Amino acid sequence: MKISKQAQREARQLFRSCLRNGRLDEARVRQTVALLSEKKPRGYVEILVRLHRLVKLDLEQHAARIESAVELPGETRQQVVQHLNQIYGDGLTLSFAQNPALLGGLRIQVGSDLFDGSVKTRLEKLEQSF
Repeated sequence: MKISKQAQREARQLFRSCLRNGRLDEARVRQTVALLSEKKPRGYVEILVRLHRLVKLDLEQHAARIESAVELPGETRQQVVQHLNQIYGDGLTLSFAQNPALLGGLRIQVGSDLFDGSVKTRLEKLEQSF
């Protein structure tokens, strides 16, 4: 679906109005969507599609997935969380998962950033170097 420049511009303005202190406010997003659905301005479907995409991207940028081969001890978890908060600031949504295929180390994904310090990746890189 091709979105007009006007719809993109309006969606960006609405998205910015949903921010509070640099963070997305869920209540404002819901209110904005409700008003758009109620008033139905010209091209409102395109605006909703673009606004949905912007909200989704913002949520992904503030979500961190931490994978390890075994469950992390509490102290290690705290260190990882503190380090991520130093880099990305407070407000990250964290999820911890176990992935035995990693063999060891950590794999952390925050938005499109990937920090892969797993043994599996190191072994794959070593294999490719031969």
